[in-house]
Amino acid sequence: MDGLPQHYLQRALRAQVYDVARRTPLDAAPKLSARTGVRLLLKREDLQPTFSFKLRGAYNCIHRLDAAQRTHGVVAASAGNHAQGVALAARELGVAARIYMPRTTPDIKVQAVAALGAEIVQTGDDFDAACAAAKADARSSGARFIHPFDDEDVIAGQGTIGVEITQQLPDPPGVVFVPVGGGGMAAGVAATLKAICPETKVIGVEPEDAAGMKAALDAGEPVDIGATGMFADGVAVRKVGRTTFSLCQALLDEVITVSVDQVCSAVRLVFEEVRAVPEPAGALAVAGALAWAKRHPGSVNDKARWVAIVSGANVNFDRLGHVVERCTLGDGSEALLAVTIPERPGSFLEFCRVLGQSSVTEFNYRHNGTAEARVFVGVRLGEPSGELQGHLAEAGYEVIDLSGNEVAKLHLRHLVGGCLPVDEREVLVRFEFPERPGALLEFLTVLAGRWTISLFHYRNHGAAHGRVLAGFLVPVADDAAFAAFLRETGYHHVDESDNPACREFLSRAPEATASTRRAMVVDGASST
Repeated sequence: MDGLPQHYLQRALRAQVYDVARRTPLDAAPKLSARTGVRLLLKREDLQPTFSFKLRGAYNCIHRLDAAQRTHGVVAASAGNHAQGVALAARELGVAARIYMPRTTPDIKVQAVAALGAEIVQTGDDFDAACAAAKADARSSGARFIHPFDDEDVIAGQGTIGVEITQQLPDPPGVVFVPVGGGGMAAGVAATLKAICPETKVIGVEPEDAAGMKAALDAGEPVDIGATGMFADGVAVRKVGRTTFSLCQALLDEVITVSVDQVCSAVRLVFEEVRAVPEPAGALAVAGALAWAKRHPGSVNDKARWVAIVSGANVNFDRLGHVVERCTLGDGSEALLAVTIPERPGSFLEFCRVLGQSSVTEFNYRHNGTAEARVFVGVRLGEPSGELQGHLAEAGYEVIDLSGNEVAKLHLRHLVGGCLPVDEREVLVRFEFPERPGALLEFLTVLAGRWTISLFHYRNHGAAHGRVLAGFLVPVADDAAFAAFLRETGYHHVDESDNPACREFLSRAPEATASTRRAMVVDGASST
């Protein structure tokens, strides 16, 4: 392995990637630097013509084909970035390209590849099926299969990123963070960086649910890790390449993993820094830099600059909702808690006052007719989560931390509720109020002690107005007083008691007959 860095450096220096690719900038990231304690720079591969670094390797590989090979065309398998890189490179070089894409590929990515002139073949439900079909095509047609990562020309093309980093800095970088999928970029960047500045650390970053390189390093060879998480689909690779594995094993200083929440936080932080929205895989290196700085506090005194490669921005629009929902959990500024509070008027207001400098970001509650209420609470932390939970315990609250519970984060926060379990009249009202610090506490103070609150749902989405759906147990005789109370609050409100959705899912369920109950007990299948 001693001569490999120089070998790939020479190949990278000869790569003709700049016929189509651009030398992307190293952008300052002062907010991220403040978090890590060192000067962190962002290598902006999201600014490539195809919004991803993949163009470099694809173009270098196709450019090196001889005339005879070019006449047979090229084939590739990809659900996104590599497909666009191959399609653009082939178009610029006058080579026919056929791209196999899984049937599950979002239309926006299929259309982007087709717009670049490639023939699209959609087959299979995942990358592996599409890849098998592409390789079979190459064997039968004579077309050249352009591997997304396990090819020396592709690796050398990606290695041009490492060369650029050294050219853009006055001194060698201290640490460079590289996202890892199949390992093409990690191998190429590590090789060229180690050839030029061998003291620079190169850290590979993978998602926890798609850590193929880490598994390979632990096993001593590439292994199939089975089904992967698809949130960071750009790096969702079941088995890394043999060539990329050998290079990464020899040249990477470490491979670390980060959670989905940490990636979501990194997406938001990159946006706040440079007003760009990276795809989840594109934000991996930033998430890794933040995580590595926490794990190696002594390293943050290093005067050398750190670099995180923002590898792409081909984000599926439907992923953004998930990013918004999870980013504050990823940076540790929010906690999700299950809290048991007394079932009596004013208890939620008392709970909010105990929070002190922390504030409620989400509150899901349904009256259950018992002496205690279990509520699902999101809290914007004004102190470490452990200290807050200690304060709540001292105040007599039973608390369970759900911040790391995937089922709670994905599902339960949206399921808390159900039909009214008691035979009382419920009025449902939707409120809006200006969203500002202390606004929810003020709102609850206005509501407190008048009528029993039977349902409460609130989520702070960072909008100008807070929105609450609240239920009140109001006897018919109190209607006039209740209407006057609503007017006196001064809040914009709408009575949703007759909303068909509310009637279907929140109203008190009809009592089951004795025969129905017996049937449900006898026939378990019918009860589901």
